[in-house]
Amino acid sequence: MRFDVLTLFPELFAPYTQQGVIRRAFEARGGQPPALDLKLWALRDFAEDAYRRVDDRPYGGGPGMVMLVEPLVRALRSVRAEQAEAGLPRTPLILFSPAGRPLNQDRVRALAASPGAVLLCGRYEGVDQRFIDAHVDEELSLGDFVLSGGELPALTLIDAVARLQPGVLHDAASHEQDSFAADHGLLDCPHYSRPERLPEDGAAVPPVLLSGHHAAIARWRRERQLALTAARRPELIEAARAAGRLDARDEAFLRRLAESPADRA
Repeated sequence: MRFDVLTLFPELFAPYTQQGVIRRAFEARGGQPPALDLKLWALRDFAEDAYRRVDDRPYGGGPGMVMLVEPLVRALRSVRAEQAEAGLPRTPLILFSPAGRPLNQDRVRALAASPGAVLLCGRYEGVDQRFIDAHVDEELSLGDFVLSGGELPALTLIDAVARLQPGVLHDAASHEQDSFAADHGLLDCPHYSRPERLPEDGAAVPPVLLSGHHAAIARWRRERQLALTAARRPELIEAARAAGRLDARDEAFLRRLAESPADRA
């Protein structure tokens, strides 16, 4: 799959995509091409005046600047021309915006199974609405807060999609037990590692995790998922129930949880 990114700051992307496990998505391995291709399009390259201007004052007055239509159109035409020349499908144009619908794991999974997307990283007060109306297929938001631009949301989306590509994580089961995974839709359970007991305060690993009893460990992890999700994101419990992801043992535990807050520990 491929991401085409329209941005004023293409230099922000390389350091991130060349580090950690995510870099594996962009590397050719075992004679196979990279799982993910990233093409950066510097928007100032598509400005036509001597100052490489891509923004101007908003009509009607007010603070800030607005990204101009013409440089964006020229950049998008170049993307579409390259897609057509390479025989690639026309991928959707996604704009990161506080007005977009929240990005969630379902959308990430859908994108991970698709040919990719064109990502528009907005800046300033925003993008001229005429460009949005004519060309943007989808608007996405990371949450109810405002960033200086769309580069961090774009990197967030790329990271989330990249880790779902085959071979990127050493163990494919890693993302299957993540929070919001498709088979459960719940928050992840707590995790522990060495030492068994901290010397500073004596905090210990839960004994069940040291038992070697795989069924008991699996049940403990499931109940911790349920308890954490019920406490912090109860709407996810309802969604899992509606989707038929909770069995009789889950429901019995949730009833006990409601009756005895001590079970939340």
